[in-house]
Amino acid sequence: MGLFRLLFWILVIIAVIWLWRRLTRPASPPATWAEPETPKPMVRCAHCGVHLPREEALADGRLWYCSQAHLTQGPRHGER
Repeated sequence: MGLFRLLFWILVIIAVIWLWRRLTRPASPPATWAEPETPKPMVRCAHCGVHLPREEALADGRLWYCSQAHLTQGPRHGER
């Protein structure tokens, strides 16, 4: 009988700890549904091929670059 009494008290202690944590935790704010952002137009760097938002890219005619260094180096030619 001693083993059952020990298991009973362990379960009671666990239940009290769980209840204490649940009551003392601050209430979480209700979930709000935000409107999804509209996708931004993406461009490809003519030098390295990385894709980035057009508003962050640097333009040189019809070519786009991810950084000033790649803009000065120009487009990469040849096989990748």
